[in-house]
Amino acid sequence: MDVRTMTDDLATLVAVESPSADDAALAISARVVAALGTRLLGSAPERHGHHLVWRHGATRVLVAGHHDTVWPVGTLARWPFAIDGDRATGPGCFDMKAGLVQLFHGLATLPALDGVTVIVNADEEIGSTGSRGLIDEAVAGARAALICEPSATGGALKTARKGIGRWRVEVAGRAAHAGLEPHLGVNAAVELAHQTLAVAALGRGDTTVTPTLAEAGTSDNTVPASAALTIDMRGFDPAEFTRVETALRGLRPVLPGAAITVTGGVSRPPMPPSASTGLHRLAHDAAARLGQAAPPGVAVGGASDGNLTAARGVPTLDGLGAVGGNAHAEGEWVDLSAMPGRAALLAALVSEI
Repeated sequence: MDVRTMTDDLATLVAVESPSADDAALAISARVVAALGTRLLGSAPERHGHHLVWRHGATRVLVAGHHDTVWPVGTLARWPFAIDGDRATGPGCFDMKAGLVQLFHGLATLPALDGVTVIVNADEEIGSTGSRGLIDEAVAGARAALICEPSATGGALKTARKGIGRWRVEVAGRAAHAGLEPHLGVNAAVELAHQTLAVAALGRGDTTVTPTLAEAGTSDNTVPASAALTIDMRGFDPAEFTRVETALRGLRPVLPGAAITVTGGVSRPPMPPSASTGLHRLAHDAAARLGQAAPPGVAVGGASDGNLTAARGVPTLDGLGAVGGNAHAEGEWVDLSAMPGRAALLAALVSEI
């Protein structure tokens, strides 16, 4: 595999902005990714909206990635794709357009793709709500799922992932004039402050419960009649999700006259270490045959579509994508020199499975 060709393909993908919520941008990105996959895999994908699926018979191995990013259209104007030695930067290069390049180039080296299904979805960054059915259907009965998300620090594979829970607490109060009759109101913002402190106290150990978005009020001279809080939970233990959800559903108002409604739930279950143990051993063996250092495995706080495949009971190994850093942050980067080796490792795993 040629670094220059892979770099050119990465430049092509990064040049097409693809934020998850921008339908027009995703349509263009899907066409570009489909063209790259068609060129290297020798067949065109099925199109399911902006999600792309290449099937080669009944699935024995699912290889998965995504082409949406967190970067809004216009980011390239101030931060274009650039190369400095072996390092490339640009919005979405690490998460995860370089992983897509490695995926297609790696699979292109195999003599046949019988039993390999490839899914490249367009909504992973926002929970894969529209593509979850495709993933569930494709991975049913598979021997393994290989997720080409970015690696952890230093090229480590992701052998466990926290699950994600998302909830929304809505407070109903009563409006009143803030100057004339504040005592007649029920201040939803004050009630929300009480609830925010209660929510923040639910985290423990490696379980995080984080109040994120908060909103209240309609004008600066009115007692707020409504307020809302969004909550992000991350955890490795399924029992922790039960504990936190029970506590959230049990929240009670502090202020007389206030009312609370809680909605939401678990959006991605945890990916346990047991899901990856056998595949991580295979990755070590494959790396040794390729003359590569054995890739370490780490547990990480972020979730991916690997959480979904592991929840279906399918052995799953994640973090097989690019080596680099700063995902979702200004200055994310990719180690171009590592791309051929990572692609070769993916191909060796698919062949072995």
